[in-house]
Formats: sequence, C-alpha cells, structure tokens
Amino acid sequence: MTAPKFRDEAPAGDLLTDYDREHVKLYVRLLDAEADGAEWEEAVKVLFGIDPELEPDRARRVHAGHLARAHWMSEHGYKILRQDRPG
Repeated sequence: MTAPKFRDEAPAGDLLTDYDREHVKLYVRLLDAEADGAEWEEAVKVLFGIDPELEPDRARRVHAGHLARAHWMSEHGYKILRQDRPG
C-alpha cells in the first residue's frame, strides 16, 4: 500500500484548507483506528509509512497532529465541507 502524500504538520486553526479536503479519507482512517483501539505506532506505520522505531519523534508528531486535525474535522470542519457541496 502506498502512503498518501502528507505534510509532517497538519493544518491548524478554524479554516478548512485544501489539504483538509484532500485528506478527508486519511482523517477518517485515523479516527477509525483510534476507535478500534489500534496502537498509534501501527496507525502511523500503515497510514503514513513512517517507522516509529526509526523516527520516533517525527512519527509521534505526525500522528498526533493529524489525529487532532481529524477530531477538529469531525467536530467542526465537516460543517464547512457540507456548505461547500453544490445543491
């Protein structure tokens, strides 16, 4: 499986970004992994292609930042996405 292209730092703030729109599936997969009780190390390896043993600080930072953004999307960002839809 090819890891999606991502930034090490997820967006922050209250504005929905193009990055957010492009990574909705990644955010959902992060939330699913969390809900399923997956270890963060497994999630970061599968979803981002980062080995947490080789790059522990980066792996934790990438996972934590994107998971936080996924939570923001599930609580606030989805409303903006819905407004963007035609019809």
